[in-house]
Amino acid sequence: MGNEVLQNHVLEAKVFHTEYGTGVAILTGAHRFSLTTNIDDLKLRRMPEVPGLQKPPSCWAVLTQDRVTIVLLAVGQDLYLLDNTSCSVVTPPGMSPSAGAYLQMAVSFNYRCLALFTDTGYIWMGLATLKDKLCEFNSAIRSAPKQMVWCTRPRSRQRAVVLAWDRQLMVAGNSTECIRFVLDEDSYLVPEPDGVRILSRTSHEFLHEIPEASQEIFKIASMAPGALLLEAQKEYEKESQKADEYLREIKDQKLLPEAVSQCIEAAGYEHEPETQKSLLRAASFGKCFIDKFPPESFVRMCQDLRVLNSIRDYQIGIPLTFTQYKRLTVEVLLDRLVLRRLYPLAIRICEYLRLPEIQGVSRILAHWACYKVQQKDKSDEEVAYAINQKLGDTPGISYSEIAARAYDCGRTELAIKLLEYEPRSGEQVPLLLKMKRSKLALSKAIESGDTDLVYTVVLHLKNELNRGTFFMTLQNQPVALSLYRQFCKHQERETLKDLYNQDDNHQELGNFHVHSSYSEKRIEGRVGALQNAVDEYYKAKNEFAAKATEDQIKLLRLQRHLQEDFDKPYLDLSLHNTVSTLIQDGHHKKAEQLYREFKIPDKRYWWLKISALATRGDWEEMEKFSKSKKSPIGYLPFVEIAVKHHNRYEAKKYAPRVTPEQRVKAFILVGDLEQAADAAIEHKNETEMNLVLSKCSATTDGAVVEKLNRARAQLLKK
Repeated sequence: MGNEVLQNHVLEAKVFHTEYGTGVAILTGAHRFSLTTNIDDLKLRRMPEVPGLQKPPSCWAVLTQDRVTIVLLAVGQDLYLLDNTSCSVVTPPGMSPSAGAYLQMAVSFNYRCLALFTDTGYIWMGLATLKDKLCEFNSAIRSAPKQMVWCTRPRSRQRAVVLAWDRQLMVAGNSTECIRFVLDEDSYLVPEPDGVRILSRTSHEFLHEIPEASQEIFKIASMAPGALLLEAQKEYEKESQKADEYLREIKDQKLLPEAVSQCIEAAGYEHEPETQKSLLRAASFGKCFIDKFPPESFVRMCQDLRVLNSIRDYQIGIPLTFTQYKRLTVEVLLDRLVLRRLYPLAIRICEYLRLPEIQGVSRILAHWACYKVQQKDKSDEEVAYAINQKLGDTPGISYSEIAARAYDCGRTELAIKLLEYEPRSGEQVPLLLKMKRSKLALSKAIESGDTDLVYTVVLHLKNELNRGTFFMTLQNQPVALSLYRQFCKHQERETLKDLYNQDDNHQELGNFHVHSSYSEKRIEGRVGALQNAVDEYYKAKNEFAAKATEDQIKLLRLQRHLQEDFDKPYLDLSLHNTVSTLIQDGHHKKAEQLYREFKIPDKRYWWLKISALATRGDWEEMEKFSKSKKSPIGYLPFVEIAVKHHNRYEAKKYAPRVTPEQRVKAFILVGDLEQAADAAIEHKNETEMNLVLSKCSATTDGAVVEKLNRARAQLLKK
């Protein structure tokens, strides 16, 4: 707790509890106070110095106010309050001026109340905030008590303090009288939520206020329902008719349900099994005369008492009261039994209370296994086998947690053997990485099929191993290598290049250079990257990819010249778009040059050119181009493109030049239904006739319809 403590030593220490955890405050030999509010997260705080303090205070205590831990100390007749920044003198409200010097102080179990004892025998009791006084008492004993503790009184909600001198005990509270006890030997007091334990070398007693239910039943001449029911049951066992009289008296007052509840409640506060049984028998007897009495409270009390009696046994030594047991909960009680390695009792309690397996037996078995791995008198194989034989596939058991405990104990090989029994790879892998068994972790991650898990291990290996060893490790794990390549494609492009170089994968290296070329801003850099790709493709014997990349280089260079010549962006256009843009801009010779240099197929070039000319609206050039030589795509595309651009006049020029098979469609596109009908009749094709008929209107195309109907009729006769 720091160099000051090391040099000055500790004169006194007090343990306290806050919402942050368990804390400890110390008084050093230099008469300075230091404290930490959580011993699990040690942050030492040095309290301010008390002016003129040359000797230890007569008494001191730790208080909490507004979530701040403070120290209250007494020096003679003065009280000092130490907070984070200052030391101040305080005076308790209502304190008698003639009280004298402070000799002892006590804080209640919940840190809400404070008691002060002075050298005149005066006792002041009030709130720990030092703002309100609860009561005072004059003990008439001037000597300082060995101990002073608070005793909570749940039933009356009043407070009292218990003071201990040599062989004498005093209970003082809000009354002019006190209770005195004579002790056989020196004792030690332990304050608890519902009373005070009195411990000596040979005895263990519990001082507490008698619960209301017990007082009602057992006080002399009590006529409470529970007392009458207890008497009725005793008389029934004697086969006496008085049983009926007592029972009738309770029933006449309609207090039988209350009587049963009183007996059940009182049984919980009793420590002697015989008294417990007597009260529970009375409750069971009374239940028989009540219609539909809910049995849950009776059954639960029987279970709770059986558990309490088993842990109160001197061989176990956990003498909890019923109130403490309920506040503690069964789960915490089981944890305490497990920490004492009382596994059989803990398991029997789980089975008796029928707790869920994960909540009860599984946790106990897991703790047993963690304890087992700490035993070093057996080999790793024996311990791992013993644990697996005992635990098997019990639900809720985590072999990875047990393996982690083995690793913490320095038994790495045992931890690995235990991990073999862990069915969840996600639990195996993190511990294997922690143990620096990265290659085994990688194998387990791949077996799991969980890509996220594989990525976790691969990235861990990348940081742990040098570059060469890392790549060699991945070479032996194709799945991991493939996933790492995917990762590099998105995150680490240069690493991807190294991977391909190591594998002599020229095809992928070529692809890498092509992809990299797009990130180059300068044309020379892009051409250089593509040239590297060409070299790699040739090494991979991929002639097609190499030629295509060479064409791309040629196109880039041409586009750069075009951009310089015409001051218009051509870079990054496809070959098709480049030619189309040139035609639309009227640079027909340049377009012809690209057509020849890149050996664009005739059909594609004709389609491309007539589309571009139509977009430009250069119908004269389009007509001239149609007559330059025989069209490799026919003349129907000319008709379609002209119609698409809403120019039927130009479309009609090309309709007669369409092949006979497509002529009907061409004339329909230009809206000349009469010539379409003639072409269909000439072909003697009923389908074409029907197509033309479907386009005709009865009001405007009557002659055409009549002509088609006559032709169809003649065709059908044949």
